[in-house]
Amino acid sequence: MPLAPERLIDSWTLVDVADPGAGTILRLADSELHLIGSHCGTVGGNWRANSEGVFLADVWSASSAVVEGTPGCEKASRETPGWLRSVTAYRFDGTGLPLLLDRRRQPVARLIPGATPTPEPDMDASVLAPPVVTDEARRNLAPAVALPAALVPFDQRQPAGRWAPTSGHRAAYLEFTADGEWHGSDGCNDQSGRWITAAGGTLLATTRAATLAFCADSVPIGQWVTTARRAGLDGKVLVLLDTQGKETGRLSPTN
Repeated sequence: MPLAPERLIDSWTLVDVADPGAGTILRLADSELHLIGSHCGTVGGNWRANSEGVFLADVWSASSAVVEGTPGCEKASRETPGWLRSVTAYRFDGTGLPLLLDRRRQPVARLIPGATPTPEPDMDASVLAPPVVTDEARRNLAPAVALPAALVPFDQRQPAGRWAPTSGHRAAYLEFTADGEWHGSDGCNDQSGRWITAAGGTLLATTRAATLAFCADSVPIGQWVTTARRAGLDGKVLVLLDTQGKETGRLSPTN
């Protein structure tokens, strides 16, 4: 039975986390994520989930006031905590509460709703407000159309490698690395994030802050990969498709 990933939108108290020092509250709002209560203050990033139980999170920012004055926090602000990085799935328990799971479908954390963050230096006021499910969130989390039968699902064993768009700026590229990171360029701006694949050609990817330099013939690599919900191979060509099954981009292998 399909899950309802929009039910993950809330401020959650984290329970049974292997590294309690990494934070006590996980706030999930639309595509934004905040991990609150660690010794480094609040760190932020984004997350993805789908109705098939796949989950992906990425941390890449933090409060400058805390980071600059606390040893080790500059690095922590750019890295997803190990426990959260290990999460690849979710499900709801018998009481309806979410469990975050690892690749073996073993619980990594339990989520208890209704957490109330404590204000911290540089914390945006919006982080203190309870998240709400918006129309945009429903669109982002809607079930994806199945991968077309003509495409071979792009599964976890295949993605690592470098790909180039079939047209556009010659410097544009997309690279998937074996540690779950992706890197790319639209031809002028470097981009990056995390990725995960699952059955049926599922592909979910997060994105981080990027520069905004203009160049002719740029290719929206970051938009292609982050709006993709399915990915398949048409021969050797990688085809990315959005929730409605519309192609967002085509790329050819370069190695």
